[in-house]
Amino acid sequence: MKKIGRLYLITDTAIQKKYSHFQIAQFAVKGGADVIQLRDKSLSTSELIQTAIKIAALCRKHKVTFLINDRVDVALVSNADGVHLGKEDIPIKEARKLLGKNKIIGGTAHSLAEALFCESEGADYIGFGHIYPTKTKYKPEKPKGTEQLKLIVSKTDIPVIAIGGISPLNIKEVMATGVHGAAVVGSVLNSLNPLNTLKLLRKNIYDRKK
Repeated sequence: MKKIGRLYLITDTAIQKKYSHFQIAQFAVKGGADVIQLRDKSLSTSELIQTAIKIAALCRKHKVTFLINDRVDVALVSNADGVHLGKEDIPIKEARKLLGKNKIIGGTAHSLAEALFCESEGADYIGFGHIYPTKTKYKPEKPKGTEQLKLIVSKTDIPVIAIGGISPLNIKEVMATGVHGAAVVGSVLNSLNPLNTLKLLRKNIYDRKK
């Protein structure tokens, strides 16, 4: 049985320069994130692999799931637990052939049609968003909001992870949709106290799921 976590922290060194990917992974583990996703589109492949190997070892030690954004090759070399793929990346079916049945593959969806497609292709979970306005990544589309999130949750049979503008201020209304969990970036990385922010998010996610 694959363990699909509920609190994802995505590492990002573009929106902030204070912490490295590895430092982010360290406080993610301490703060109770049960999934860490390494995301960096600017590093060379060799730098990305070196970073991934280091974080993979930390995650194994603390029994935290470790995923790589986009890069199936990096996931294979670093022996990560899986990948998260967008529609511009390698197709989910092809990634499954390379990674095997035991690795976790998540798919990004911005609509019900995309969510159902990810599910039909064999994704283990869906990352759906952006739920609220976010400055972490350029988003040409409007925020989806919690009503759309609720629809996705009701129409799919695999776990849905909400993403986009999620913080301690709105996590309760996100979890009220019945969603499996949430992925966070800016609300933690730009926080004055990332550790406390993570702990607060975790409490609200897990209290809701009791």
